Amino acid sequence: MRTPTYIIMAVLLLGSVSCADKKQTENPFFSEYKTPFGIPPFEQIKEEHYIPAFERGMEEQVKEIEVIVNQTDEPTFDNTIVKYNFSGELLSKVNLVFSNLIGAINNENYQAIAREIKPKLTAHKDNILLNPKLFSRIKFLYDNRSQNDYNDEQLRVIEKYYNDFVRSGANLNAEEQEQLRELNKQMSLLVLQFNERILAETNDNFRLIIDNEDDLAGLPQFVIDGAAETAKELGMEGKWAFTLQKPSWIPFLQYSEKRDLREKLYRGWFMRGDNDNEFDTKEIITQIAQVQTQRAKLLGFSNYAEFVTSNNMAENQKNVDDFLQKIWTPALKKAKQELTELQAIADKENASYKLESWDWWYYAEKLRKEKYGLDETELKPYLSLTNVRDGMFWVAEKLYGIKFKQIENAPKYHSDNDAYEVIEADGSHLGVLYLDYHPRSGKDGGAWCTSFRDAHYDINGNRVPAIASVVCNFTKPTTDMPSLLTWDETETLFHEFGHALHVLFSDGHYKRTSGDVPLDYVELPSQIMENWAGEPEVIKQYAKHYQTGEAMPDELIEKLANSSHFNQGFATVEYVAASILDQRWFSQTVDNPITDARLFEKTEMEKIGLIKEILPRYRSTYYSHIFGGGYSAGYYVYLWAEVLDSDAFAAFKESGDIFNQDLAAKFRKHCLSEVGTYPAMEQYKKFRGQEPSEKPLLQKRGLN
Repeated sequence: MRTPTYIIMAVLLLGSVSCADKKQTENPFFSEYKTPFGIPPFEQIKEEHYIPAFERGMEEQVKEIEVIVNQTDEPTFDNTIVKYNFSGELLSKVNLVFSNLIGAINNENYQAIAREIKPKLTAHKDNILLNPKLFSRIKFLYDNRSQNDYNDEQLRVIEKYYNDFVRSGANLNAEEQEQLRELNKQMSLLVLQFNERILAETNDNFRLIIDNEDDLAGLPQFVIDGAAETAKELGMEGKWAFTLQKPSWIPFLQYSEKRDLREKLYRGWFMRGDNDNEFDTKEIITQIAQVQTQRAKLLGFSNYAEFVTSNNMAENQKNVDDFLQKIWTPALKKAKQELTELQAIADKENASYKLESWDWWYYAEKLRKEKYGLDETELKPYLSLTNVRDGMFWVAEKLYGIKFKQIENAPKYHSDNDAYEVIEADGSHLGVLYLDYHPRSGKDGGAWCTSFRDAHYDINGNRVPAIASVVCNFTKPTTDMPSLLTWDETETLFHEFGHALHVLFSDGHYKRTSGDVPLDYVELPSQIMENWAGEPEVIKQYAKHYQTGEAMPDELIEKLANSSHFNQGFATVEYVAASILDQRWFSQTVDNPITDARLFEKTEMEKIGLIKEILPRYRSTYYSHIFGGGYSAGYYVYLWAEVLDSDAFAAFKESGDIFNQDLAAKFRKHCLSEVGTYPAMEQYKKFRGQEPSEKPLLQKRGLN
């Protein structure tokens, strides 16, 4: 007998619902993670899980906001601030995973997801921050904050949330808010395009392939072996491949005797995004800067740099400009002295040419040997990645009493990952630390620290520990040799580890008071750790020869210490030039927009007297920090924070014990754990007893 059509349709509909329910229950984001310490179950998370999780997360937060704004009760801290603080937990859960993995294991599918979801997330955020009813409740609490018996943290979170809404356009009229929404949408898409193009330019669009062994002249064996491994991975066994990853191109520039190849590789690096091809970014960055300028004007600021700095420790753009100029003048003078020394070496070798930017690294290495008797290749055998990692763990244990225990069978998003449980001195669980070491296709360049879960308190007042993640691009091991770091990479690992400690130690009851600090404070926790990396007592602990296990000789440690001011003119000039370039990009006004990126950069660098032998650390077309990474008008913060970290480490030195645990406890409490609850400078002074001095920084860089 034939089954009636309506019954078939009913069965099909029931079947489709059942399949949909099954898919939803199988989505790892929709349930509590059944993993050690609540680590995201990376192996179970599939690309198709993201969009449904994002969409459900947004839907849930919309309902949570509706509950807040539709209350008839007068706004209170609990019924408004607390409920707002705990809204969007699913959305945050999925976003922390996706936003981290798109930097670490990016591919076309991830990019497609980002293109689809980013505009929706931007609109969702605007809908919340421009919700008049929600802002009205928060404004009521802000306006009446002095009439209530709030504790310091409650007062701080009210002020921060109010400021968030105002800086996001809550005080604008309806027409202006609509303009702001459109600008925010444009920004989200432009940043995606910029990042996609720079990723392609860095990882895929340029390689220096060498097939003549004579062209390897001057290169150390570890560089040659690494290039051979890279070529093999690319299916070019028997050749040598050099890429635009720093572990590849920097040692080539340091040691290659082939000047034409040094130029070719360096041009590959500094012309990224400026090749007038499908990956060119010049038009995109001018649009990004113009959109940010328009946003700033809508919000009542003369330019975007003023908007950014008004919320930082620097307070205004003039203070930033004055600070950079104070460092620029002695740095440029020192860099010119260094250039004279480098040219003298080239002349002595009958080079018959004036040095160019691609020559600096090569002759700087020669100068280091001549002036300090130090060859960086002498250091690398003592700087195996595992030993340096263990050394930074040792420093943290000496300072804070914490320990690191590797988590066996921890979920991994890539085989390069290691995961560690971080344990307090009393044996309690503090958090989890992920380490991701090496470059690979699809991975962003550079090094950074992020989190898969921020430290916070749940609705019942229980502390939820952080899951921090440090991502790097360090030299890969070869068949015969472990991963050996340069000194710069060693400092980088300590630096990012410092960020991780900040993530792990953060202790606030609300999202805006747990680790949340001004942009020009962010680098203090990271940069202070670099100071310990170079202390002889610490070097002896971790710098062990990868073959013999012998500690680095005192003579070599002394050479390293003596050369601490080496090339600091160059390093400071390239950094400050990039910082000034950043400030100038975001100092434009709506009436006078930048239209020619290449000409603008050239003109601005000529104005400050940048010598042609040094380029800004980042040229505009691949300046990911400011056009794709949230540091617009804020790249100066590394040097600003170096004033803080140099002064803070001086306190340890002055105490006569670099592992002074009383000082470490004060630094952890005031500068890492509680800093989101109070103004940053106020917290720093609680630790140091005074505002920071610039003298330790100038002394450390040899600029005084």
